[in-house]
Amino acid sequence: MVLFLLLIIAIVIILYRNYKGQNVSKYITEQVQAVYDKFAPYSYKVVREKTKQLGQEYTARQYLIQIVIMGGFAGIVTYMYFYNLIVSIIYVVIAIAFIPYLSFLRCKRVYSEFIFEQIQVYTTNTIMEFATTQSFVKSLEGVRDSGILEDPVLSDVNKMIDMAYEEGSIDGALNFMSDKYPYYIVKNMHQLFLQITKEGAQDTGESLENMQLDIDTLVESVYRDRMDRANFHKKFLQYGIMLFLLVMLIQYMLGSESYIELIKSIWVQLVLHFIIIFNSYFLLKGEKYYNENVGVE
Repeated sequence: MVLFLLLIIAIVIILYRNYKGQNVSKYITEQVQAVYDKFAPYSYKVVREKTKQLGQEYTARQYLIQIVIMGGFAGIVTYMYFYNLIVSIIYVVIAIAFIPYLSFLRCKRVYSEFIFEQIQVYTTNTIMEFATTQSFVKSLEGVRDSGILEDPVLSDVNKMIDMAYEEGSIDGALNFMSDKYPYYIVKNMHQLFLQITKEGAQDTGESLENMQLDIDTLVESVYRDRMDRANFHKKFLQYGIMLFLLVMLIQYMLGSESYIELIKSIWVQLVLHFIIIFNSYFLLKGEKYYNENVGVE
């Protein structure tokens, strides 16, 4: 562990001497950012940019803290497992390498929450506009001109309006929006408008009011689910960390000397590697579940 700390100190000193007069942490952040921007998938760039616009992107300091925590935890745990500095360094590098993936999952969650809120605004205000205009296209234009929508939903509403005027029908526009945003509230609202348009319903007030109540109920359920997920996530992380510490408990019961003799066996080492990989996979699957499909019924 001492050698590992000395290695980190040596790297910092070298960077400082080579880039004297510059902010070393800023330089490291800029270089890492350049690599991410070059190799990150398009979807990651999109959701990360929107996360920045929403003011929910991590700062360089927060990312650095995340690196220190994950790298430090991986280093301490694996060293206590194997008492091998090289193995610990390898696991530290692997743990840090997963930070971009965790960042991607988090950005996807923020982006998904933003999209759902925009869809909520789109459906609620379209119904309100329709109650006044009795025209679906005019309702869309009213929502568009109100300035309450943001891209990408705003651009898609503009496309719906263009499609409706070009085709002389709302069918294609409704199918386009329903396919792009396969939410329950979107499909049901579009089906209602299609039914009103095709069948020429006389009294639409009650139907629109019921649809609005359905949207309000769904939104309440989604936000309640979001709070439940957050509480579950905290407990899940605590449980996952405890799984890593079970081997240390065994070590404490056996005694350090007996444990060191035990891990000299290649089979015991393979079992320990399997435990680390399995626990890490378990945590990653949990993170993936927590951050994906937010707001989708």
